[in-house]
Amino acid sequence: MSMINYASREINCKVVYYGTGLGGKTTNLEYVFSRIDPETRGKMISLATETDRTLFFDFLPVDLGSIRGFKTRFHLYTVPGQVYYNASRKLILKGVDGIIFVADSQRHRAEANVEAMHNLYENLESYGYDLSTIPFAIQYNKRDLDDVMSVEEMREQLNPGGVPDFEAVATEGTGVFETLKGVSKLVVKTLS
Repeated sequence: MSMINYASREINCKVVYYGTGLGGKTTNLEYVFSRIDPETRGKMISLATETDRTLFFDFLPVDLGSIRGFKTRFHLYTVPGQVYYNASRKLILKGVDGIIFVADSQRHRAEANVEAMHNLYENLESYGYDLSTIPFAIQYNKRDLDDVMSVEEMREQLNPGGVPDFEAVATEGTGVFETLKGVSKLVVKTLS
């Protein structure tokens, strides 16, 4: 679903951060935005609703190289956390090239993680997308908090297929770029 801009010699790829409300999607994007060279990124745009917001911006990574003479530009999006904004969540997935599911590691959020994962599958299915064919990774966020599930428990609940997964503390930047690079490399591989 990548878009090719022949004038600028760029391939535009869309990566969506999906997951529960308050799970760390926005924190991931804000951390990435704050660490990327301002010369290679666009502005961060926030589309706010009454209680939630969607963020997005684009950037040109310097370490992924080019594909047939084209640079890759990544457009990063978050979805609103609350499922009652499902129309927005679904719309943001249209044309997606890669997905990062941000799971909240806190034990009391396990059910919300599973619900958000089911919601992701349903929304992708409505477009005829198959998650097994889309570059996809899971980030187990908030690993620094008390009463978190073990990574093994989280894998059992959310990652039985064994997609790439990463531990993270997005507020500190731990695991943020590792997760993004993991998905970005998979996206570039599908373009090659």
